[in-house]
Amino acid sequence: MNLPLPFTDLLTLGDDGHPVLPPEVHHLPHLLEMTAEEVLASFKQSQVDDFTRIIDQLDQPGNPLKGQLEQLVPLGLHPVAPGALKALFLDLHDHVMSHPVWRHPFFLRVFEGRLTADQAGLFAVNYFNQIKNTRQCVALALGRFHGLMERQHGQASERVSELTQIVLAQLLADEYGVSTHAVDGYPGMAQLFASTTHIVMYRQLFEGLGIPFMDQDVPLLNGVADNVATQRLLAGDPAFSPLEALASVGLGMEWGVPEFFTLLLGGLIRFAWKSDLRLNQHHLLVLTAHVKYDVLHAIAVVLATSFHCRNMEDVASVKNATNMLMASRFAMMSDLFRHVFKEDGPLLAEIGLEERHRISDGRIVSALRRARQASDPSGLADPVGYARHPLPFVLTA
Repeated sequence: MNLPLPFTDLLTLGDDGHPVLPPEVHHLPHLLEMTAEEVLASFKQSQVDDFTRIIDQLDQPGNPLKGQLEQLVPLGLHPVAPGALKALFLDLHDHVMSHPVWRHPFFLRVFEGRLTADQAGLFAVNYFNQIKNTRQCVALALGRFHGLMERQHGQASERVSELTQIVLAQLLADEYGVSTHAVDGYPGMAQLFASTTHIVMYRQLFEGLGIPFMDQDVPLLNGVADNVATQRLLAGDPAFSPLEALASVGLGMEWGVPEFFTLLLGGLIRFAWKSDLRLNQHHLLVLTAHVKYDVLHAIAVVLATSFHCRNMEDVASVKNATNMLMASRFAMMSDLFRHVFKEDGPLLAEIGLEERHRISDGRIVSALRRARQASDPSGLADPVGYARHPLPFVLTA
């Protein structure tokens, strides 16, 4: 690599002379010396450790969350059993994190820093369309929990719905960069329109890559459009249950994002180092912020999900919803691979997908076909080819 260390605030030199990421950048200081498999294994273990620690605390006297939940037991909520909750988490977590999407060749190639400046720019502007739309799906899912929905918990149903809304609202607030304010301290109009949203953070990446403002917004690639549509369908379409909506914006998004954002972060640091491009923490904030915030998000959403998992059929429904989401993300990354690297990206149907990760019904297939027909052609990079684009899902035999 060309530049001496430290060439940016993303790296320092360790005592052994090797590059080290400071804690404000990432909790894995030797990220650049790890393999992608080691990164995935590290995240899987750290998420298990974090969740286990918090659930173990749930049984301790004086725990405020324990007190909140115990108030609902006389109203009809089943008492939270830490052992059963831990077993549910381990089952769902293994299901999600074992999906091949987190080892997609796109992430692996970028992590190795094997891309050019043009390829980095192509990825940045096209993945931006995914970033723009994800947070709206959280809002759609939040709206699925209301006073007219099925009351599964008797008198406690309103309170359980409220707790679920609070978790989703916090995800939404973090995505939009907003918080609560006292009446006398409410921000002015300019401040309201200037919140540090994930979109604003992402535009800081464009700043570092030298992409002008007028070139940052492009039509959606077919794979990106399908993924956006799939996320919106799972979150908001009545063909899918509120539990499936919650699973799609919670477990299907929150657990894997820190891992693959870490791969992107490491790859962009490597790319910048070898290209003499002085990317810094300001430019890569959207990646480092996701890694920090999504740990708590992931724990909160599995707690909320557990309130609505009454039996094994509900657990199977959650897994099926995450399969839909992860399949569409895999197809999106393959489309990005083709567009960025001008090479064929893998199809999920061709890689020997495990039966447990296949889709168990065809609702999402028919729903996505309808969504394609309703899409505005002016927003698509290939409006003619979009209708014929291969569907991303692999159904059970």
